[in-house]
Amino acid sequence: MPIETGTLVYVNYIAKVKDTNEIIEVTVEDEAKKLGVHDPSRKYEPKLIAIGEGWVLKGLDEALASANIGDKISVEIPPEKGFGQRDPTKVKMIPLRKFGEKASEVRVGDEVEVENKIGIVRFVGSGRAQIDFNHRLAGKTLIYDVDIMRKVETDKDKIIALIKRRIPVEEDKIELIIEDDSVKIKLPADLYLLEGLQIIKRAISNDIFKFIKNANKVYFIELYEGKKPTAPTSAQPEQEKATKEEEKA
Repeated sequence: MPIETGTLVYVNYIAKVKDTNEIIEVTVEDEAKKLGVHDPSRKYEPKLIAIGEGWVLKGLDEALASANIGDKISVEIPPEKGFGQRDPTKVKMIPLRKFGEKASEVRVGDEVEVENKIGIVRFVGSGRAQIDFNHRLAGKTLIYDVDIMRKVETDKDKIIALIKRRIPVEEDKIELIIEDDSVKIKLPADLYLLEGLQIIKRAISNDIFKFIKNANKVYFIELYEGKKPTAPTSAQPEQEKATKEEEKA
């Protein structure tokens, strides 16, 4: 039976460019090692996807919606359902002076930011740089080999999955209380200063309202504890008395 829209599932996949076999992304660490693309700084784990919600490329989303839990599928995604066709108007000639003191360091192949847009340097010469602001995978057909592992079933598991999607936190560090129409979430104190945390909490709340049927209120609990002064031990007065007697002597 096809997976219903809005269902939360975990999938593993290998994504690559069809024509070149360039690996784009791998979610399984052993596979990344076999393919020679392992990144020791990255955490490899199944990806959470909400079916039909646009969390992944359109071509992949459509294929998952017609599949079943437990299926292993290979999906070919054309540019129009992937990162789009290449747009020649997004290739611009930019004066090197725009890069200020770093102008002399600009090289072909560099990823640069110009006027809040990210692009790839295609050419440098005559005091100018040609910057391609197309996505690097625009115009390419992609292949996704996907293992649809499991459906997220319980409200608790859904909430934890939605939190982990937006915050780098271990499951055992999340404390949850689910009561009637309310959800109370306590995150570890080392996340309180996470950049953009208030925006992230708003996004998590919206996710919970959308995917948890009865949820109408979300509370985030932050606990701050002061350090109480240590009470003197019973030995301390005796030590002080001995010190005073020595001073008298």
